[in-house]
Amino acid sequence: MKNKKILALDLGTKTGWAVCLADQKILSGTENFKSTRFEGGGMRYLRFKNWLDEMNKLSNGIDQIYFEEVRRHIGVDAAHAYGGFLAHLTAWCEAENIPYLGIPVGTIKKHITGKGNASKGQIISKITEMGFAPKDDNEADALALLDLVIKDQAR
Repeated sequence: MKNKKILALDLGTKTGWAVCLADQKILSGTENFKSTRFEGGGMRYLRFKNWLDEMNKLSNGIDQIYFEEVRRHIGVDAAHAYGGFLAHLTAWCEAENIPYLGIPVGTIKKHITGKGNASKGQIISKITEMGFAPKDDNEADALALLDLVIKDQAR
């Protein structure tokens, strides 16, 4: 795992992200890909691709990408958005020759809280206890995923 640059993503219109750089420094945040009323439906995905390009450049070349694998959505719009982001992410990773893997939501929750059905608040609380200050549940989810990956690769 040493010196690997890992990007963890909670995909969606408001994407949570966390990156572990080669020096083990962790950065995180959220990026909003909400379409404006003057944009076509595909513009959010073009902005997402450009953002991935920028993250890759700023990280000096991402080595691995992990994303929260969602199997059930509450709304149709959320499911469509997730599918679009997932399709663009996997195509981008293939084009850039970057390995990627989805991790089930329950696996991430169980890792960070001990409960596979933990609430958003419980995840935020655990991430805060670890010394991070997530702005929202999207950033907290990405940090939880990154923590799982780092600890799993250290074994």
